[in-house]
Amino acid sequence: MKNLRLLGFAVLTVILSATACKNDKAPNTDGQPTTEATQANPSDVASQSGTTGEATPAAPTGPTTTVEFEELVYDYGEVMEGTMVKHVYKFKNTGNEPLVISDAKGSCGCTVPDWPREPIAPGGTGVINVQFDSKGKGSEDGGKQSKRVTVTANTNPAQTYLTISGVVKKDPKAKKEEGATPQ
Repeated sequence: MKNLRLLGFAVLTVILSATACKNDKAPNTDGQPTTEATQANPSDVASQSGTTGEATPAAPTGPTTTVEFEELVYDYGEVMEGTMVKHVYKFKNTGNEPLVISDAKGSCGCTVPDWPREPIAPGGTGVINVQFDSKGKGSEDGGKQSKRVTVTANTNPAQTYLTISGVVKKDPKAKKEEGATPQ
């Protein structure tokens, strides 16, 4: 029984560490964001989103429509650690049916989207506001960060991917303050 508990604890630890928000310091030599912003086939979603074991949100049922974003990738440049980066992704319902966004989910707890809960009429426009909290993401030489928001809607394919990326640097003054001794 004790071994079973230890095994369960070990499995839980592995799952939590695999799904935890991490620094994205993957080497990138081509100057492109480390996560591509694309629309994928539903069968490709699991391979593109990683193997976290999370279920993909179900797309709304009923007729499908099309959506067009002004941009799928936003590069915020270089910021100091602790900066709250905000960006507005604008879109238009380019189809003939109301657009229903059933979910928008950040790839990490540090990336939070806010999307319209009401249907967007054909020809109508809307926005998805995304906030990225850079706290704990910086490094001395500038840590490359690339976060993805998966938007699930009554479109084909059902998921659209938005990317927010840039470089987060540690504030050299903050390091000096941490090392200072109280007098």
